[in-house]
Amino acid sequence: MALITASGVAAARDAVAALRADGARIALVPTLGALHEGHRALMTHAATVADAVAVSIFVNPLQFGPAEDFERYPRTPQADVAVLEQAGVRLLFAPSTQEMYPDGAAATRITGGDVASRFEGRTRPGHFDGVLTVVDKLLNVLTPDVVVFGRKDAQQAFLVRRMVADLNQPVRVDVVDTVREADGLALSSRNRFLSPADRVVAQALPEALAAAAAAAERGVAAALAAAHAVLDAQQGVGLDYLAMVDPATFRSVDDGYRGPALVLIAAQVGSTRLIDNEVIHLG
Repeated sequence: MALITASGVAAARDAVAALRADGARIALVPTLGALHEGHRALMTHAATVADAVAVSIFVNPLQFGPAEDFERYPRTPQADVAVLEQAGVRLLFAPSTQEMYPDGAAATRITGGDVASRFEGRTRPGHFDGVLTVVDKLLNVLTPDVVVFGRKDAQQAFLVRRMVADLNQPVRVDVVDTVREADGLALSSRNRFLSPADRVVAQALPEALAAAAAAAERGVAAALAAAHAVLDAQQGVGLDYLAMVDPATFRSVDDGYRGPALVLIAAQVGSTRLIDNEVIHLG
């Protein structure tokens, strides 16, 4: 079936109503565009849990700080449409900033609380409030049965799940495993900014996660030390944070912790900021 494209809220709601009239269960994949194989994996999963897949493409200014890469963020609308058509997506919602925020930056925002101020939120103040606000708006406009996110943005996925639970929103949140490139680097729209030399340096991130996993049976301190050793040995990695958290609470774990843990890394490589994570099992 042909891809339906809506740039306005009213048109998107009409398209959703038409899909519902046909009895369709809808899964939403929210994106910033510049689609890659990681996004394809989200769409593929969405197609297994719903009759119709909707994708939103919106570079949301609320989640970018004043010194961040909002203007530089890649925008590839024609290529994105080709990806959506190939994936069999039924609805594309691609609003303008004016359509999403007709009165300027939204005065009413969703705040993520304490977890939103840690890790990514510490480095990017207000980022998660912008993410949660736009996700809430997308859920209100498109009313999906399922919304799908990638595990690469683990803190984002955690906060969206908590928002949905706290606000009793009638949607299921599915999180899909990270897709990696052949060299181990987690797929990201920002990877295109890496030079060939930067890509070599950036491989230290997945290698550090692998080192943490290999040392996990010796505890938190040993796993983090193993990851630090890899990162410290690679010149050109500007480490922002390396941390280990309980996936159920997103709070840091101590050396006596046993069970699943999430290792988080954020670093600057060249002009590009990269994040990655992996679940390991301690003890």
